[in-house]
Amino acid sequence: MSPAEARLKEVPSDMSAAEWEQRINLAACYRLVALYGWDDLVDTHISARVPGPEHHFLINPYGLMFDEITASSLVKVDLDGNQLSKSEYSINPAGFTIHSAIHEVREDAGCVLHLHTVDGTAVSSASEGLLPLNQTAQLVTHDLAYHDYEGIALDHDERPRLQHDLGTRNHMLLRNHGTLTVGRSVASAFERMYHLERACSMQVRTRMLGATYPVEQLAIDKNTELLSNPDRAELRSTTLVWPPLLRKLDRVNPGYRD
Repeated sequence: MSPAEARLKEVPSDMSAAEWEQRINLAACYRLVALYGWDDLVDTHISARVPGPEHHFLINPYGLMFDEITASSLVKVDLDGNQLSKSEYSINPAGFTIHSAIHEVREDAGCVLHLHTVDGTAVSSASEGLLPLNQTAQLVTHDLAYHDYEGIALDHDERPRLQHDLGTRNHMLLRNHGTLTVGRSVASAFERMYHLERACSMQVRTRMLGATYPVEQLAIDKNTELLSNPDRAELRSTTLVWPPLLRKLDRVNPGYRD
């Protein structure tokens, strides 16, 4: 039996092969977030759109740690918050507000990833925001949006403002709150978050050292032009970065495919 046939054999009878594959990738993403130390107990959230014409998406069962998430435990919801798959758990209401807002208007939002890390929240709370101080930050700053803090995101009236502030960009600092990325795939959302989080950590450490060495605007513009091809970025994430991440996860925390 080929690997593709083996995967197809595992698909539950009540869903498509495309949904099952999306579930596997999203469960892997939750466990990788935990592996990299980006999780926050049972809080923060990652969603992935279920392939198909409906704007249904998958999100974590509220009450499981990220390193416990499996493909079958993910909860499927619609844009009204109705749970479409059976689960003994509900979903995080603030998570629904944020993720439904983006999935509603961004057809390219295959995955939305939101965190509350120490350095990401620190930079989101700094008046200067994220600066293009180094090469890693410049992977992000040309594609970075900001959204002002309105309290815990329980008010659905906030969704139009989230949508407006994000626009077509794929990285966001939620002011006084945390970080967020969007990707066509789980792979690209994760890689974007990796760069965003590292850029925030680098800025926190650099600012502790005092004055920063200036970066020529010409170099920043050169990198912006080089990095502004979304097709190239997606290809890198899905073919170069994601497969070895899954192999790493299979070594250290298997079980996400269940």
